[in-house]
Amino acid sequence: MDASFVAMETRNSPMHIGSILIYNPETAPGGFVRFKDILRFFESRMQLSRTVRQRLVRVPFDLDYPYWIEDPDFDLEYHVRHLALPKPGDWRQLCIQAARIFARPLDLNRPPWEFTVIEGLDNIPGIPKGSYAMVTKVHHAAIDGMSGIDLLEALHTLVPNAPPLETPDTWQPEQVPSPASLVARSWLNAVANPVRQLEVAAKAVPGLARAVKGLATKDFALHGEMLAPRTRFNQVISANRVVEGRSVPLAAVKAIREAVPGAKVNDVFLTIIGGAMRKYLEAKDDLPDKTLTAMAPISVRGKDEKGDMGNQVAAMIAPLGTHIEDPLERLEYVYSQTTNSKAMTDALGARNMTEMSKVSPALFLALAAQAYTRLGLANRVALPFTTVVTNVPGPPVPIYSAGARLESMMGLLCLTDGLGLGHVVQSYVKEATIAFTACRKLLPDPEFYAQCIEDSFNELREAAANAPEHRAARAKATPKAAPKAKPAPKSAAKPAARTKAAVAKPKATGKTKTTAKSATKAKKH
Repeated sequence: MDASFVAMETRNSPMHIGSILIYNPETAPGGFVRFKDILRFFESRMQLSRTVRQRLVRVPFDLDYPYWIEDPDFDLEYHVRHLALPKPGDWRQLCIQAARIFARPLDLNRPPWEFTVIEGLDNIPGIPKGSYAMVTKVHHAAIDGMSGIDLLEALHTLVPNAPPLETPDTWQPEQVPSPASLVARSWLNAVANPVRQLEVAAKAVPGLARAVKGLATKDFALHGEMLAPRTRFNQVISANRVVEGRSVPLAAVKAIREAVPGAKVNDVFLTIIGGAMRKYLEAKDDLPDKTLTAMAPISVRGKDEKGDMGNQVAAMIAPLGTHIEDPLERLEYVYSQTTNSKAMTDALGARNMTEMSKVSPALFLALAAQAYTRLGLANRVALPFTTVVTNVPGPPVPIYSAGARLESMMGLLCLTDGLGLGHVVQSYVKEATIAFTACRKLLPDPEFYAQCIEDSFNELREAAANAPEHRAARAKATPKAAPKAKPAPKSAAKPAARTKAAVAKPKATGKTKTTAKSATKAKKH
């Protein structure tokens, strides 16, 4: 899976993930943080992350997966950059600058990460004067969402004046292996790979048996709604990006969840995003009749794998209910569909799904990825999902970097041909941010889509707060089926045709806010 992200890397599809972090330096010594303070702080904590000083070494002709080595030319100041927004320094300028930074590919001949410190945020409402942002980029081959949180924890402390680490840094660089040695390793791995494939196949048999049994006993079902229709987001993408997001109070999300017994917090976020995509595409007169779907990554990382590099994720397909106007009815639908998808994933075994990807021949993987991009297959072959929605739980308590308190965080996602819109839901303390990364050609108006997210949240919150009355009104608006007529002596009467009644759209109440604003105003919610 890690190698697939390297194989898919192109100029238009840089395969890194990241975030926009906003810091308030009032907790730092003297209430001020200099760039050299950040460099010194990071340097003192490099030993806590296995990711930051390792680089990729690719095998000639992609005969094997790339290898990780300790970079002999590691230079911290190359990876941590510094700039300032032009005046007035508002939220829109920060998002534009973050999108430009995020659109540039990483140098894969160095450790694949960059952090850019951005000053000049003094014209963002709700952000204290002197605050600064940090745009992070880490290649997806190195981390997934959960290991990204591990990296975040390594570069932060729980108190602003944490003492320096007592353990010495014993890191040692490595020599870059020669092409001949890499080819020799690839030959040995090619010989051993069939054995590994048999082992994985043997482990997969019980999962396949459970899946067949589950289908037979109707524990879950395969149906057409799990395959998404094509939309404007499922085309070849450009090299340009847009990013935006909205923050919502976690307490409100948990309250919405209670409106549908059994529903999870993730179901609420999927419903909000489904409503936002419905609003956006409806405004463009481009909404399919069939529901759109999301690929939702599932972490299979064990406790003993905390801090390990790479990806330990499986995935499930989650229909978003974009064909349903009523927000509460959409939540009920999403909950029923994710329950079905989870049952299928549990039967197959999420860990087995991940292990199966580890024995795919590297050469064929690379060739397939390159063919998909170079032949423009995204315009002809639709992916089975419309978008990605990844939910990453962040720290539940405030954390600090170089003494400055992290106020807000907004996740950023990599895109590829056929996937021009991706979402990251990330929680931190009392708020959760619903952020998106999109191709600028396919979604040229990010402020409008962010407003669609806000409106979708407000409508769902109002419907959930008035759930009994909402359901009663919905039931009253739906006409009862006519009683069945008794069959005639000679020929049976045809059943009456069912009709769907339109459901009144609830008025939006309350407002969410931009990520930056919400960072310091969570108490108001």
